[in-house]
Amino acid sequence: MIRVLDLEKSLDFYCRHLGMRLLRKTEHPEGRFTLAFLGYGAESDHSVIELTHNWDRTEPYAMGEAFGHIAIGVRDIYKVCETLVQSGVEVPRKPGPMKHGTTILAFVRDPDGYMIELIER
Repeated sequence: MIRVLDLEKSLDFYCRHLGMRLLRKTEHPEGRFTLAFLGYGAESDHSVIELTHNWDRTEPYAMGEAFGHIAIGVRDIYKVCETLVQSGVEVPRKPGPMKHGTTILAFVRDPDGYMIELIER
C-alpha cells in the first residue's frame, strides 16, 4: 500500500503509463479516505498495489527510509522508457545494466515521487 496525494493523477500514472488496470475502488466517507486496487490481472492470482487517498491531506507525504521501491518486469525496456518520456513521465535512471551485474533496469517516478523500478524481462 502506498499513500497518494492526488488519486486521479496516480490512477492515470499507473493505468495509462504503466498499463495496470483499476481492479476496484472503495470510498470510506466515515474515515474520509478512498482505496484503489491496481494490477495486471485478477487479485486471485496476481499481485496488486493498493493506493490510499486520505481526503483531507494537502501536503505531500515524506518518502521515509524503510520503503525502497516497487519493481515491475517489462519487455523492451528501452521502448517502454521512450514512450514514458514522450508522455511526460520522469525517468531519472535511464535504461541500462545495473552496477555489478547484467540485468537491464530503469527507474521512473510516479506523481507522488515514489520510485518505480522497471526490469527488462
